[in-house]
Amino acid sequence: MEDEVKPVRQPQRRLSPNLEAVVRAEIVKLMDAGIIFAISDSKWMLERLGGHEFYCFLDGMSGYFQIPIAPEDQAKTTFTCPFGTFAYRRIPFGLCNAPATFQRCMLAIFDRLVGEIMEVFMDDYSVYGDSFSHCLHNLELVLKRCEETNLALSWEKCHFMVREGIVLGHKISKQGIEVDRAKIETISQLPPPVSVKGIRSFLGHAGFYRRFIKDFSKIALPLTKLLEKDAPFQFTPECTAAFETLKEKLTHAPIMVTPDWSLPFELMCDASDYAVGAVMGQRREKHFQPIYYASKTLNDAQENYTTTEKELLAVVYAFDKFRPYLVLSHVVVYTDHSVIRYLMSKADAKPRLIRWILLLQEFDIEIRDKKGAENVAADHLSRLEAPPVDNFVEEIDDSFPGERLLAMTLVDSVTPWYSDFANYLVGKQLPKGMATHAKRKFFSDLKHYFWEDPYLFRIGADGVIRRCVMEHEMGDILYQCHEGPTGGHHGGNCTARKVLQSGFYWSSLFKDADSFAR
Repeated sequence: MEDEVKPVRQPQRRLSPNLEAVVRAEIVKLMDAGIIFAISDSKWMLERLGGHEFYCFLDGMSGYFQIPIAPEDQAKTTFTCPFGTFAYRRIPFGLCNAPATFQRCMLAIFDRLVGEIMEVFMDDYSVYGDSFSHCLHNLELVLKRCEETNLALSWEKCHFMVREGIVLGHKISKQGIEVDRAKIETISQLPPPVSVKGIRSFLGHAGFYRRFIKDFSKIALPLTKLLEKDAPFQFTPECTAAFETLKEKLTHAPIMVTPDWSLPFELMCDASDYAVGAVMGQRREKHFQPIYYASKTLNDAQENYTTTEKELLAVVYAFDKFRPYLVLSHVVVYTDHSVIRYLMSKADAKPRLIRWILLLQEFDIEIRDKKGAENVAADHLSRLEAPPVDNFVEEIDDSFPGERLLAMTLVDSVTPWYSDFANYLVGKQLPKGMATHAKRKFFSDLKHYFWEDPYLFRIGADGVIRRCVMEHEMGDILYQCHEGPTGGHHGGNCTARKVLQSGFYWSSLFKDADSFAR
């Protein structure tokens, strides 16, 4: 290396236990060859601690003062006072590299015990076991290591053979990971903030537990808008509602289970106009149990995405957020937008969508459709109401699914405008009495459509995929895009473009939008 070149430091990447086994095998091989020496730091403390029967929590005594400073570096700690000039022989508080040095020292002392029977964070040592005798045996191994290295403990702060405890601001127990109720009680008693600094402080404290709060970004949106540059500070009723809702959510925060690496993970993702959200969990005994909630607000550019792009953005965000958990694990993704399954196998989509899809290729993904009403863990959108079942006078005949899939008739005898395309894509059934030139036009138009049960989708000239809607949905869609909260009462062309941006299409869209706007 040249003298003027500065070394590059990169943060450690989190590894799931599945991937960790592969990395460990390579590390052991290099260590046995004498090529490397071990300096490790794990980010999985809470996940590994939760879910055990018994715990022992140990506390080091005067932690920093137990670590000597190299003689050639002692002069760097020199300080002066009225009684003379002094230097430290052991690590004092206040050195910028003291925490990292102390943590590396603790990891070197306990070595292979970390991650197997205990976790270490600075001078706090947590020992665990699945039974009383198992935990007692693990405690014996840890105390023996302390004796061998002359590591002193503060017995007044130690707790032995307990079933729960506080670690890194979280309550750890057999049930999983919970919030620290003492901290939550302090937050719940806070008065409404009266300045931007107060808003930032509250969101910082509440954000520490955001993994426990579904739709945190959406709830906190009125508060985060007050943090924007040059935004006037007006604590509106919406801000008060968001402030009280966050305190209420924290007070009743659920218990998060620890991941079982032998089971597949499940993701439920959804997007609204201003935020995307996801929940990661696992299904145990046929019940979905959450592990982590995540959400983020959309920036100005992302707010202009189509519905399809926002739904895929939610999936990409979830995989990016939970990547350390999901690598080398089977992942089932539930989303209420079935077009995503088609996009995963489509190569001629927009460049942005292709980049997102490429990011998902390293994961073992299974896409499953789930209606918005059933996607209770992540769905926070206002959806168009589905037509009542009583509107149909003829049910689908299960014995002829291909021929009768779209053969149901509404009370007003309106046949869907896209029934010819759908019937051909599903059952290869051509419309009767079609002339030769009409057939050519039919097949020319057909290449722009595809069927993804239970919807028909159209690929527009701009490469965006939109859902074809039936007649009874058109009025509600036009109303929302023209007179809804984001409508703006624009003219026919603007309203039609708003419909297209929302991910919907029908053949007479521009004509209907012009009539509606008039």
